[in-house]
Amino acid sequence: MSQEIFVNLPTADLERSKAFYTALGCEINPLFTDDNAACVVWNEQIFFMILTREYFATFTDKKVSDPRTSAQVLVALSRDSRAAVDAVVAAGVEAGGAEPKEPQDYGFMYSRDLEDPDGNILEFLWMDPKASEEGPEAFMAEEG
Repeated sequence: MSQEIFVNLPTADLERSKAFYTALGCEINPLFTDDNAACVVWNEQIFFMILTREYFATFTDKKVSDPRTSAQVLVALSRDSRAAVDAVVAAGVEAGGAEPKEPQDYGFMYSRDLEDPDGNILEFLWMDPKASEEGPEAFMAEEG
C-alpha cells in the first residue's frame, strides 16, 4: 500500500502560493507543476497540490468555499520541538501568512495555527513523546 498523502488546496494566486510554501522550507516538484497546479513537497510522504481555484473546481461537483471566510479542513503537521513550531510559523508570517489565534499550550502539546495567503489553515504542533506514546494522562501523571 502506498503511504503518500496528497492534500489539495485552492489558491487565487499560484505564484504567491509557491513563494509562500518554499519560504516554509518546502520544494516544488516541477514534474507535477504547471499553470494550474504546483506540487509542494512537504516531505517524502506528504505533498500539497496547490491548485488554482478554477482547476480545483474541476475535481468536485460541490461549491468551492473561500478559505478566507470558511474552513473546510485544518491540516495539522507535527514538528520535532516547540522551537521548530515557532520557527515555521515565523517563516510563514514573514512570507505573507497570518497567525489567526494565540498559541495553544497544554503542557503535553503545543500548537500554533498559520493561515497561508489564501486563508488555508495549517496547524503546527509539538507533542511530548510520552504523551504521544501513552496519552496525555501519562504525561500529566509524570508531571505530578
